[in-house]
Amino acid sequence: MTAMETARTCTNVKVYTKVPDGGWGWVVAIAFFFVEVFTYGVIKTFGVFFSELITYFEESNSRISWIISICVFVMTFTAPLSTVLSNRFGHRPVVMAGGFLVSIGMITASFARSVDEMYLTIGLISGLGYSLSFIPTVTILSHYFDKKHSLVTAVASTGECCAVFAFAPAITAIKDQLGWRYSLLLVGVLQLNIVVCGSLLRPMKIQKEVQVEETPKKERVETEYILENEKTLTSIDSIDSGVEISTSPKKENENVKPELEHVEPQENVQMLEAARGPVVKSKITLLDFSILKNGGFICYALFGLFATLAFFAPSLYIIPLGISLGIDKDHSAYMLSAMAIAEVFGRIGAGWILTKKPIRKIYTELIFVILLCLALFSFPFASEFRGLMVCSAFFGCMLGTVAGTHIPMLADDDIVGIEKMSSAVGVYVFIQSIAGLAGPPLGGELVDQTQNYGSVFYSCAVGMALAAICLALVRPCKNGVCRRKPKKSIEEGDYNEKDVFKEVPDEFLEMDFGKPEVSIKSDEKF
Repeated sequence: MTAMETARTCTNVKVYTKVPDGGWGWVVAIAFFFVEVFTYGVIKTFGVFFSELITYFEESNSRISWIISICVFVMTFTAPLSTVLSNRFGHRPVVMAGGFLVSIGMITASFARSVDEMYLTIGLISGLGYSLSFIPTVTILSHYFDKKHSLVTAVASTGECCAVFAFAPAITAIKDQLGWRYSLLLVGVLQLNIVVCGSLLRPMKIQKEVQVEETPKKERVETEYILENEKTLTSIDSIDSGVEISTSPKKENENVKPELEHVEPQENVQMLEAARGPVVKSKITLLDFSILKNGGFICYALFGLFATLAFFAPSLYIIPLGISLGIDKDHSAYMLSAMAIAEVFGRIGAGWILTKKPIRKIYTELIFVILLCLALFSFPFASEFRGLMVCSAFFGCMLGTVAGTHIPMLADDDIVGIEKMSSAVGVYVFIQSIAGLAGPPLGGELVDQTQNYGSVFYSCAVGMALAAICLALVRPCKNGVCRRKPKKSIEEGDYNEKDVFKEVPDEFLEMDFGKPEVSIKSDEKF
């Protein structure tokens, strides 16, 4: 094993001396794969129900789009809550509870009698379940891997692509045979597997190994210095008439050194701890909002805000676009499958490229975003099945490069780093909630006004272009916030008394400046 397990606490938390980069992390990666299947995979394949829901409820595209919009909004809006609950109760119980909510919401939606009821079941209940399931899983996976983090996360995130590839034709066939209600019921039952995946998320903690050894010589010298200093201060406080003292350590009472030589190492450490004062234990931070002071993170959050506009709308409207161009409904479902297959290659390829690090990860991500923007612009120019298949494959590949890496990228030092990733994920996904709520309905409203599904892809392309601009500003903004003003020299005259003595040791200040001047002999007259 690359990392030795050193302890196990009463809460069954595995403690490692360093990031395992494997071991039980592979089980967590498999669990994350299936969580992706039954969360984002189901959301992306929901487009197969659009035509039936519009016909059955006699509603507009915009009204039906709100089902997924509310679901995505609740999922992203409650991300900070998911982070807080995970930090408080652990990832395992939170994911299991989320899986139960996801399943209950989808099963209940199969009995809905109006669109408003689907807003409540799929939108609110399942949306909250998606948040409690996905956010803790992707966070704990980042704790199990370091060097292989980008590649493992990219491969594991292909679960949603595999789900789209398998679910789109399968659900379409079941829907044609049994109807959309039984199809939703079956999907809800399958989503109970999230509970099983959550039970596999073994809690872990990284703690550096502490070697217990004899107190080094340097520490003994420090102890001796502290004791000498304390004795000097005591002597000054106890000045009596006619008593002459010296602050020089060389004229100390000679009985001190022999005592120090016989001090045992453990007693030596205890004296040091007593001299330094009590140790204050830090509390666990449930949600660290200090990341909002990071200019780079703010720009990256804006990138996620605009990019989310393009994450869900194309997969929801690709089938209606094909049908509007006269393509058979079954062939239109194949376009969604082609998009999913290409997305698998995009995710794995992006993970491999980020592992090799040919350039900074943030710049690699920017290239992916620009290519994704071009893919979105290409859809309205396709007018037949082959052209849409090519556009779908190109878009799927580019979507995979961005969708599979934009959340794990938070662990990169150019953004927040692995130490603050847990809080960063919660806040980042929370900011995305605005776009998740507005994206699909905006596309539906554009379709209703223009009677052209191509307008949806234009709006997504504009959002992705804005995302590229924000992503390009991440490093400049972070460097601008972190840049420190140069220290001015004393010769320039811009200093004060506090600056002069800032670096002076506390012991020196206490010994030489902590007491007022006193006379050596009390019989002197002032």
